[in-house]
Amino acid sequence: MAASVAAAARRLRRAIRRSPAWLGPSHRPLSSEPPAAKASAVRAAFLNFFRDRHGHRLVPSASVRPRGDPSLLFVNAGMNQFKPIFLGTVDPRSEMAGFRRVANSQKCVRAGGRHNDLEDVGRDLSHHTFFEMLGNWAFGGEYFKEEACSMAWELLTQVYGIPAERLWVSYFDGDPKAGLEPDLETRHIWLSLGVPATRVLSFGPQENFWEMGDTGPCGPCTEIHYDLAGGVGAPQLVELWNLVFMQHNREADGSLQPLPQWHVDTGMGLERLVAVLQGKHSTYDTDLFSPLLHAIQQGCRAPPYLGRVGVADEGRTDTAYRVVADHIRTLSVCISDGVFPGMSGAPLVLRQILRRAVRFSMEILKAPPGFLGSLVPVVVEILGDSYPELQRNSAQIANLVLEDEAAFLASLERGRRIIDRTLRTLGPSDMFPAEVAWSLSLSGDLGLPLDMVELMLEEKGVQLDSTGLEQLAQEEAQHQARQAEPVQKQGLWLDVHALGELQRQGVPPTDNSPKYNYSLRPNGSYEFGTCEAQVLQLYTEDGTAVASVGKGQRCGLLLDRTNFYAEQGGQASDRGYLVRIGQEDVLFPVARAQVCGGFILHEAVAPECLQIGDQVQLHVDKAWRLGCMAKHTATHLLNWALRQTLGPGTEQQGSHLNPEQLRLDVTTQTALTPEQLRAVENTVQEAVQQDKPVYMEEVPLALTAHVPGLRSLDEIYPDPVRVVSVGVPVAHALDPASQAALQTSVELCCGTHLLRTGAVGDLVIIGDRQLSKGTTRLLAITGEQAQQARELGQNLAQEVKAATERLSQGSRDVAEALRLSKDIGRLIEAVDTSVMPQWQRRELLATLKMLQRRANTAIRKLQMGQAAKKTQELLERHSKGPLIVDTVSAESLSVLVKVVRQLCEQAPSTSVLLLSPQSMGKVLCACQVAQGAMPTFTADAWALAVCSHMGGKAWGSRVVAQGTGSTTDLEAALSTARAYALSQL
Repeated sequence: MAASVAAAARRLRRAIRRSPAWLGPSHRPLSSEPPAAKASAVRAAFLNFFRDRHGHRLVPSASVRPRGDPSLLFVNAGMNQFKPIFLGTVDPRSEMAGFRRVANSQKCVRAGGRHNDLEDVGRDLSHHTFFEMLGNWAFGGEYFKEEACSMAWELLTQVYGIPAERLWVSYFDGDPKAGLEPDLETRHIWLSLGVPATRVLSFGPQENFWEMGDTGPCGPCTEIHYDLAGGVGAPQLVELWNLVFMQHNREADGSLQPLPQWHVDTGMGLERLVAVLQGKHSTYDTDLFSPLLHAIQQGCRAPPYLGRVGVADEGRTDTAYRVVADHIRTLSVCISDGVFPGMSGAPLVLRQILRRAVRFSMEILKAPPGFLGSLVPVVVEILGDSYPELQRNSAQIANLVLEDEAAFLASLERGRRIIDRTLRTLGPSDMFPAEVAWSLSLSGDLGLPLDMVELMLEEKGVQLDSTGLEQLAQEEAQHQARQAEPVQKQGLWLDVHALGELQRQGVPPTDNSPKYNYSLRPNGSYEFGTCEAQVLQLYTEDGTAVASVGKGQRCGLLLDRTNFYAEQGGQASDRGYLVRIGQEDVLFPVARAQVCGGFILHEAVAPECLQIGDQVQLHVDKAWRLGCMAKHTATHLLNWALRQTLGPGTEQQGSHLNPEQLRLDVTTQTALTPEQLRAVENTVQEAVQQDKPVYMEEVPLALTAHVPGLRSLDEIYPDPVRVVSVGVPVAHALDPASQAALQTSVELCCGTHLLRTGAVGDLVIIGDRQLSKGTTRLLAITGEQAQQARELGQNLAQEVKAATERLSQGSRDVAEALRLSKDIGRLIEAVDTSVMPQWQRRELLATLKMLQRRANTAIRKLQMGQAAKKTQELLERHSKGPLIVDTVSAESLSVLVKVVRQLCEQAPSTSVLLLSPQSMGKVLCACQVAQGAMPTFTADAWALAVCSHMGGKAWGSRVVAQGTGSTTDLEAALSTARAYALSQL
């Protein structure tokens, strides 16, 4: 009996590994009595179960835009927002620090990056780029394996009514290489809950050991599977729920260490659960998708959706239904969370998703223009009650989708014309140029998916130069790497073990309230107080805790209190130094301070020995701190001025500042105009000139929840939270009846600020660019830097004015016109690269480009006149014949070519080659061959023969060619030209 059970288990393990995520259509019901529960009811039942029966706190879904996590393109799992808890870095004063048992439904996107389901969407009946993850968590050992398993079993079998006999479970079978024993505890728990041993399977680390990433918290997991077959034939298992038991931490060297605190992290896909409960064999057949599929059919007049896959899906109609339905959900959710289609990172992935949806709807479903945007209200109807941000932003979502769809269709038409034009220049066996394909692709100018370009070429029977394309892709990757913002070295850091040890020892978080201990003197200068503290812990560069550090050693210091601002909220860390009390002549330079789970770690170099228990005095770098304060207050004023100018829909997406400049990312419907940029600057200047007081106060976080106009980011704020209000006392600003936060800058912010706005001095926006459609990045400077930028802008404006006057006076000859054109070119470069007001830069560049066009037109006219004169001189010198070979003075190769062409127009049967001597022995060459002399006599070969004689090079076509060389013997070059021509005629 035991042997047969073991054999059956082995067969089932193989079956699970082979089973697709979801199987094709079947006539067998998924459950004996599938309830007709709507998806909204299934979601609500999950949340209510954990809240009402098991005391979980319900938390809202985080944005799909990752919060301070550059390793992710999108939030792709329910646990992402809780990573600070798992890593031990959560601010102890924040609301999250008090989480013990929570539950939610998290919006997740898996497209691009490590978890990428984009290419699988549409091919089967289960993959999605957007899905909802139902999850429950227990932090710090609140409960563990037994409670997690029993809760899951209770919910599935008693609340949802899934027959127990259709549920299978798996557990971790151990990993001898990592020294991990099998998780027999979990196996015993399932057996005690009544799961038969034949339906409790064990797997190795690949299936049942969950890891956050290459490093970080991890642990064994147990999965609950549902049997689609229902006991008829071989089991067909699909995973429903994954319960992760975080017990270990994967270190940088690959080893596993026990975590100071254990956690439970579970995740169950709502779409898959709903399919089971609604008795559907596909997630696309549930009420999460059926209204969308119906709307697609109505909008496209396509055949009904039949749920076919693979070869059975003739014409890929059902595939297109699934792609469009999935992608419009993803687009709606991402745009509502502030991720817009763009050119890099997550925005680029979203752009690919949008264009993929347009392709399938247009090419296969024959959708009319604007169709994709018409589906947004359907998504809002399905998901809006659970995610109100969809309802708030529905109009913006639809507009962005419509705009990008229209842009894509226009690009597609242009792409077709470019392909046709390029094909006309190719020979029968030529490959399509990689450079042209690149310009058509998503990475190039038009933004067409590369596989679509390849398909268009395939339809015309042309092969693409894939080798050249791959090389261009590598070059672009290298270019992007060079252009990327330098990654700041993280420096010393307290890992999860160090933080756990501090908490175990009962070390309280660092008191950093002294960072706000500064005052404004009557003369307008700032006085920053010192801070006395005690060394609580010392760390070496590799993070090892030590009792002392020696001379010259780079180290981390943990103090009981500090007046240093640790880098956070976009503000750069303070710099400065500390001294040991009683030995004030020895300075310990502090390069930066970082916050790690409520502890402030100071990065310093020890000129002498320093040890735990030493009493020290801290001094911040006053100039550096004051520069940060000015930039931070200016950032708040800029954010407020943008909302005043562009409207309340302008939301901050992120910022970073140091004493040199500030950077602010904001949502905008379109790129800012020069007039808007100038208006924003003027609004800030007005607030600065009024020298308004800046009020700062800590208040309970709950008081800020419903204040109209209050600015906050999608961040975790401490409680109490610091409120910064310009010109209005905080109590008045937070009064909902006052509406004060609508008329001035009021923000939640932990940064350090000026006490009056006047010290900002001035603000100039020196740069703006669109990071993606709907997101603009502004760069600005303040104070003396801003004044210098304005002066430089005025100087350049005067130079542009002078160039305009020179152009209006006209040029006497080509040489003078060329000098003016070069001067305008140099001005364009100076304006483009100088630190000056961006609104002025934009205006001056527009003027200069207009001047450049006018100058080039003037040059062409002068050259044509000069060429006509020289043409007449040459015609008078040469009698009619098959050949003109001569020298002529010309300022440029373009003039020389014009003379050759005019000669040939007036003497069509004559072939012409002209040389023009320049300075330093350089010679210009241009030629044209008469139509009757070809094909034996060609211009490109003629120019090559002459220019090679002069040690130069030539280029051109069979009719017209040009080149350059160097010689002091022009007669010999002319003789070569005549001899070659006569040999060919």
